[in-house]
Amino acid sequence: MPRYAYIAIDSNKKAINGFMEQPDRSGVISSIRKQHLRPVSVKLAPDKQAKSTFENVFNSSKVKNDHLVIMTRQLSVMIGAGVPLIRSLKSLAEYSESDALKQILIAVIKDVEGGSNLGDALANHPATFNDVYVNMVRAGEAAGILEDILKRLAIQQEKSTTIRKKVKSAMAYPIVLVVITVLAFFGLMLFVIPQIGKVLLDLGGPDAKLPGLTLMMLSISDAFTNYWYIIFPAIFGIIYAFIQYAKTPKGRFQIDTLILNTPIIKKIAQKIAIARFARTFSALMGAGVAVIECLRVTSHSIGNVVYEQAINDAVGEIKNGRSLSSVLGQNELFPAIVAQMLAVGEETGQTDTVLLKVADFYEEEVDTAIEGISSIIEPVMILIMGSMVGLIAASVMMPIASLSQSIK
Repeated sequence: MPRYAYIAIDSNKKAINGFMEQPDRSGVISSIRKQHLRPVSVKLAPDKQAKSTFENVFNSSKVKNDHLVIMTRQLSVMIGAGVPLIRSLKSLAEYSESDALKQILIAVIKDVEGGSNLGDALANHPATFNDVYVNMVRAGEAAGILEDILKRLAIQQEKSTTIRKKVKSAMAYPIVLVVITVLAFFGLMLFVIPQIGKVLLDLGGPDAKLPGLTLMMLSISDAFTNYWYIIFPAIFGIIYAFIQYAKTPKGRFQIDTLILNTPIIKKIAQKIAIARFARTFSALMGAGVAVIECLRVTSHSIGNVVYEQAINDAVGEIKNGRSLSSVLGQNELFPAIVAQMLAVGEETGQTDTVLLKVADFYEEEVDTAIEGISSIIEPVMILIMGSMVGLIAASVMMPIASLSQSIK
């Protein structure tokens, strides 16, 4: 029978941790409620003895977004139920499925017990808790609305994770096709074409006149066969140099600029950036963070250096007394609807609510755009692979046809 780990809250608002064997999760929840307890978390207990040496050796130290979202939601529920912060963190650390998150929570508990605020304790782990997370928690602590802020954070993280997964899912298929195409090309050049070239020369003799396409293919194949120890290291060196250059500020800016100027990709990249901007800025504004600080934090969370620079430039304009809607309205990176909605929010004092609707709208647009581009990518990649195969087939059939005519 499956074994479940649960966290529940009793009538005295005390967190109770335990394990229970039931046929399914609903049976555990029902059993907990019969004990007049309020279930907070119910999940399958990890079988520590079943973990292989392979998993222990290659266990990642990075916290997955799904684990972070679950932890945020559970912490919000426990704080809302009146459970003390330290006790809540200890319960989450004890029953966390992620060993990396468990170690981080233990360190956070030590910092909080030493007198640090939760936001400051989380700031010591920037790889897991980014600026948006930390600033919203700090604002929630200052305003006494940490429960609501954690709920906002969980929703925001879920939305961001959903968009990221959809983009990765859309890119997975074309990447696989590209890899297969490249491997097939190298395989043909190294193993197939040399044999075909040898057969053609045996049939036609050393003075045989081969078509230009066939000669080009044979030349490429000879280069790969004879100088593979130079060509392959050079290719990997170029790829490595490009990756390193892409990590530099100048490289990131140029790549992001290229993305925003590429016809098909441009629309998707722009919609993703606007959705992230609107949702993050809305969450920070709703938490009571100052506008300038909201913009500074939001600029780092968009994931596009061009938009980051545009928002940082807007900060200077706002300091000079201009409104955010008027500044963004003059920037072609932001559609007119964003500036219009911002203007409405500034007039009504509901900027966070208005931007939340903008985020929802653009996230739906992202879904539609990704579905559209996914339907286009498949036939394009098939056309490319078919063209490559057809080119090689033509380079083989043309000399065979020519030689057959000579024999006649």
